Amino acid sequence: MTAAQALCHPWIKNNDIKVPLDILILKLMKAYMRSSSLRKAALRALSKTLTVDELCYLKEQFALLEPNKNGTISLENIRAALMKNATDAMKESRVHDLLASLNALQYRRMDFEEFCAATLSVHQLEALDRWEQHARCAYELFEKDGNRAIVIEELASELGLGPSVPVHAVLHDWIRHTDGKLSFLGFAKLLHGVSSRALAKAQ
Repeated sequence: MTAAQALCHPWIKNNDIKVPLDILILKLMKAYMRSSSLRKAALRALSKTLTVDELCYLKEQFALLEPNKNGTISLENIRAALMKNATDAMKESRVHDLLASLNALQYRRMDFEEFCAATLSVHQLEALDRWEQHARCAYELFEKDGNRAIVIEELASELGLGPSVPVHAVLHDWIRHTDGKLSFLGFAKLLHGVSSRALAKAQ
């Protein structure tokens, strides 16, 4: 949990204390922007299962980016917010490199719904007692809106796996044999944006 997240926790939330802009937000956005369309769909489904308390932190962070009247942000919003709110820790965290990785936002805008998908931390949610419930509910939503038939080779490409990974051996449980769509296991793994190194270890 970061300091900004702690300040948004319902146990200690105090409206008189200003919540700082969290560097974690930018790091998660960077990972999201580099994700495949399938993983983005999975993250969007997961973001719809967040509770009011879990959304509180994201709302505070989104507000710090000062969205426009339409409730959307762009790269300019992020750049301006950093100029205004950057801490010493941020300056030491190669913020400029993070900004460069968000260049895609230069040509489009992001609303709060997508921001939630881009900035939720799967690893932090996993640590919660209700993770299984989150994941199951998200998978149900994903089944309606994002799941589609996919062959193993395409899934391997989505995950950026190299030719050295025996994809059929590693990924066969990720796809339902009945209709060729992602299984719950595949959905859960996809949320992590699994690396080929991690997959190689899992064999």
